[in-house]
Amino acid sequence: MSTNNDLPANLEWFKATASSGSGGCLEVAFLEDGRVALRDNEDLSNPPFVVSDHVWRCFLDGANRGEFNIPV
Repeated sequence: MSTNNDLPANLEWFKATASSGSGGCLEVAFLEDGRVALRDNEDLSNPPFVVSDHVWRCFLDGANRGEFNIPV
């Protein structure tokens, strides 16, 4: 896992449709080498956080299982 200021300028960034344009969204971009870059679209001055494909898939699995739900 790393941050990286040397990412290609032409990345295509995606965000969840649930954001509905209200800002404060996490955006992801898929790199050619399989890594995934993540950024906060409210503060683009911070460099994206980059994880491996394996880390991204593990995160998605946990999210789908509700393992990261905010405790009530």
